[in-house]
Amino acid sequence: MDASITSQTLETKSMRSEIASFQSRVTGLEQRMGLVEAQATVSRDRDQDLLYLRSKLTDMEDRSRRDNIHLHGIPENEEGADIQVFLRSTLPKLTSLDFDPPIEFQRAHRIGPKRSDNPSRPRPIIACLLRHNQTRQILQAARNHGPFRIDQHDI
Repeated sequence: MDASITSQTLETKSMRSEIASFQSRVTGLEQRMGLVEAQATVSRDRDQDLLYLRSKLTDMEDRSRRDNIHLHGIPENEEGADIQVFLRSTLPKLTSLDFDPPIEFQRAHRIGPKRSDNPSRPRPIIACLLRHNQTRQILQAARNHGPFRIDQHDI
C-alpha cells in the first residue's frame, strides 16, 4: 500500500509539474497574443490614416489641376522666350474676352521633351492660371467658339 501511495504521490507531483508548465506556456501565449492584438489595432489605425491621407492627396491633386488649361496645336517656338507673356497677350485675342485683372499664371510650359520623331507635331502647352474664374471663362469660350486658330493652326 505504501508503494501504491508513493506511486500516486509521484504521479500527482508529475501532473502538477506538467500543469505548471502548461500554465506558464499559456501565460506566455496570452501575453504574445495581447501584443499581436495591440499591433493589429495600431496597424488598422495606420491603414485608416493612410486611406484618409490618400483621399486628401487625391482631392488636393484634383484641386491643383482644375486651374490648368491645355493648349494643343501651337507651333513650337511660337511663344518666343517667355511663354507666359505669349499666353497673356494671345488668350484675350483668341477668346475675345477682356480680363480684368490681367491673366496671371502660376506656371506655364510645354509638356515633354522636344519631339525628334515628328517635329511638325508641336508639344502641348499646359498653363496653370492663378484665378479659377479666368480658367472657367477661357474654357467656356473654347467650348462655345470651337477651335481657335493661330497662323492657320487649330488650337
